[in-house]
Amino acid sequence: MSRSEPTRLLSLFRRIVSWRWGFISAYGLLFPFALVLALRVESDNRIARLIVQSDADFLANESFQKLFPEGEHVVLLAEAEDPFDPGVLERVSDIEKRLSSVPRVESFSALALYRRARPTGRAIREEAEEFRRFASGTDLFRQQGLVGKDFLSIPVELKVSDVSQRNETLAALDRALGPVLDSPAPLKALRRVGGPYVDAYLEEETASASRRYFPLFGLFIIAINLALYRSVRTLAAFLITLSVSVTLTMAFAQAVGFVSTIVSSLVPLTVLITCTAALVYIQSRFAMNPEGRDLEEHQVFTLANKFLATSASIFAAAIGFAALAVSRIRPIREMGLWVAAGLVLTWIVVFTLFPALQRILRTPILPRRTAAGKLLLRYIDALPSFSYRWRWVLLSLSLVLMIAGLLAVTGIPGRLAPMGLETDELDYIDRDLPLYQDTRRFERSIGGLSVLQAWVTAGEGGILSPEVLRGMEDFSRELQADPRVGSVVGPTTMLRWISYVGGQGDQLSDDPAAWEARAAQLEGLLLQEPALRSTVDLSTLANARLTIIYQQKKFEGVDDLKSFVAKAWKQAEASNAALAQCRMRVVGQGLLQAKIGEYLVPTLTESFALTAAIIFLAFLVVFRSGAARLMAMIPSLFAILVMFLVMRLIGIPLNVATILIASTVLGASENDQIHFFYHFQEKRSSGTTEEALRHALLIAGRAIVFATFINAGGFLALALSGLPPMRQFGIISASAFVLSMLASFTALPAALWVFFREAPDSAR
Repeated sequence: MSRSEPTRLLSLFRRIVSWRWGFISAYGLLFPFALVLALRVESDNRIARLIVQSDADFLANESFQKLFPEGEHVVLLAEAEDPFDPGVLERVSDIEKRLSSVPRVESFSALALYRRARPTGRAIREEAEEFRRFASGTDLFRQQGLVGKDFLSIPVELKVSDVSQRNETLAALDRALGPVLDSPAPLKALRRVGGPYVDAYLEEETASASRRYFPLFGLFIIAINLALYRSVRTLAAFLITLSVSVTLTMAFAQAVGFVSTIVSSLVPLTVLITCTAALVYIQSRFAMNPEGRDLEEHQVFTLANKFLATSASIFAAAIGFAALAVSRIRPIREMGLWVAAGLVLTWIVVFTLFPALQRILRTPILPRRTAAGKLLLRYIDALPSFSYRWRWVLLSLSLVLMIAGLLAVTGIPGRLAPMGLETDELDYIDRDLPLYQDTRRFERSIGGLSVLQAWVTAGEGGILSPEVLRGMEDFSRELQADPRVGSVVGPTTMLRWISYVGGQGDQLSDDPAAWEARAAQLEGLLLQEPALRSTVDLSTLANARLTIIYQQKKFEGVDDLKSFVAKAWKQAEASNAALAQCRMRVVGQGLLQAKIGEYLVPTLTESFALTAAIIFLAFLVVFRSGAARLMAMIPSLFAILVMFLVMRLIGIPLNVATILIASTVLGASENDQIHFFYHFQEKRSSGTTEEALRHALLIAGRAIVFATFINAGGFLALALSGLPPMRQFGIISASAFVLSMLASFTALPAALWVFFREAPDSAR
């Protein structure tokens, strides 16, 4: 065993160990405060949080929201074979009465509009046929999703200002509707759809997944620790170190204002896994104390011996995750910075608190190897000759699989499309859930659920100009003529309703003289109808909005979407000169959601390139050999590219979670390669390739195996998540870690044999 560690490092760790009680006291005082902060991290899965705040469309949308808050909306679907049956209408009327008692809730329906238009005072049962004719006489009800073949809908607006109010209001809404949900007859069912329900589900599943996998990961740590070291004292040192590391990481998020999102559950898990792997490398080296060595000096030597490799791996991973800051998807950017900060805190804890706990708890060494340890040693002993004999086969097979994986992501021009992207928030929940099925069904019935806003700005008072109003009506018609658009609601929509109710049909004539009267009529309605004020800025009458319901998947991207709306505006402008003096901007939550898809691929490519470059720079520091710097990345690259191939073959798309696989696997698995090559170089300077391989495998091989089990087992716990992207991420990343380990023991030694052009010592 080499004792050639730098004197300064040995002196540093002697001091750290001697100050052990000071470190224990400091962490003991810090931990309660950190725990309080950690428990206060809030959740937020709103679309607005997905885009970084410097994005031009985000800034435009923020300005738009100040004038026209989009709010939170849900839709209740009263489903029946005949939605105009008298009993059904009575049930819908009962539902509306229940809604009126719920605070912060406002509802609207075709039935409510009918009562306002025909205030006879008679029971709705007696007017069922009249209501059928009223609701069937125009496409307006169908276009706005108020009436369908087998349902009547009740749009509900939640007047809430934050997540807490939203959850309280949803709970109150569900309580009010409880008797109808339990016994809906004569309805077939009362279904609830809408973004607030999806967001609430995502937040609950994210939190419950954490509650499930953290205890399981704890049991996993206990089991693997006792199997490896057979010591309760060692287990205690591990658990205390892990608890402090994760708590400090979560406290950091609260301190800087990060919030928990769908991908944030990866943060504590990544920190736990990285910290555990680092502890395994240190403790495994410590447990191999040669007979007769002083245990206290051996601890100092172990810390100094593992310091460079462990520090390089942790900091390379930290900077690699920090590279996610290039992403314009806000949760991914914050997740990268959050993990990076957590790994720096983990590095401090690993080299201060853990050595103190080792000494105070007197964690023991292994007096003898277990049967499993002896079996592993036999495999390690056979690996050098095996990898030499099959070196060309191993390298060729690895190269073919890596090329196939690369093509699976990028595609083949003219033959294979690039890997699919998944950006719809609804795709992040299970397809077997009623919430998913009901929402998709409603989406099909009204021609889409994605919402886009066209923000029209004129001079002060200009929105009520007859020419501008007529131009906006033409703009609406141009948009709605496209089959990808379900409906358009703007200032002139109320005029269409009034025309229909008045028996004049639901279409507005193009006669310029008629628009003078309509402008005056609309001005009066703005003072009477609160709902109409959501389409016109009442303070200056200079801004209006048109809400466009469309099918996002039918457009190729944001540019396609914007150009479609701009083209419709130009066509309306051609016949309405007044629109030339107005400004139209495409904004809204739907636009931000559409942008997520365009940011996913740059997130993958840019962050992965930065991560790879940064880790390569770390290898420059650790390794003297240029070949080592390149070959050290073979296992990670092999694992990542092969997993992209697997994703393509089994149909897993790129989404806000799976897009992180490349950076996560590279950032975590390079830990193994750094430790492997660090010990390979220890022996290579004075020995043969076979001697260096055996030394690296003996010192780091066992730790690589168990670190892989920790990485794979930890991320596999995400398979318990109720969110498909997180389940997919857990399964794929766990598989990638296993592939990386296999490449470390096959393709990597094969590459070393080829590069050094040596044969095993026994073959000379």
